[in-house]
Amino acid sequence: MHPQAALIVVDVQPDFMPGGALACHEGDAIVPGIDRLLRQRLFGQVVATQDWHPRGHVSFASTHAGKSPFEQIPLYGHPQTLWPDHCVQDTPGAALHPDIDWSPVDLILRKGSNPAVDSYSAFQENHGPDRQRPRTGLAGWLKERGVSEVYAVGLARDVCVLWTVQDALAAGFRARVIWDLTRPVTSTSDGAMRARLLEWGVGMVDSANLG
Repeated sequence: MHPQAALIVVDVQPDFMPGGALACHEGDAIVPGIDRLLRQRLFGQVVATQDWHPRGHVSFASTHAGKSPFEQIPLYGHPQTLWPDHCVQDTPGAALHPDIDWSPVDLILRKGSNPAVDSYSAFQENHGPDRQRPRTGLAGWLKERGVSEVYAVGLARDVCVLWTVQDALAAGFRARVIWDLTRPVTSTSDGAMRARLLEWGVGMVDSANLG
């Protein structure tokens, strides 16, 4: 049991699974393990994030004439990857994955609902028109509950999980990634991801070693 630790389950939604609008590499492979981990109730708090975009979101390639998914454009002074339309509010692809029992979750945090701002991290949105990154309030919510460390699982390892642990560190938490319960957009990013996490001091653990 890790009473002062929170588990953050990042964006485990059908649109990120094989066959989905923005499929992650082997994204479906983590679903059974996350379901088991939630049932073990090892953490003091459990948070699930849910990508929740309105139609015409600024991050969608379809919003920008002549642009294709995975192209980059400048947006508010920073590079913005353009994505296929995904996790559109109130569509089946935006739901939390139906093969997971979500009843142990203490907080569901929806992100990306501002049509003008993308949002990867559980802690802060991406840069907006004012060049600032609005906070989601999660850091304060966790600290009020005595949390000092976060463990992250989910999708995608090289985008939303990465940004979440980076912002967790910046907010004063210790951070770990449960490596076997994350998957990247593409498998080619794994080496760079490991190197970056090690440089930041983020621990990488296996779900079999928890408990």
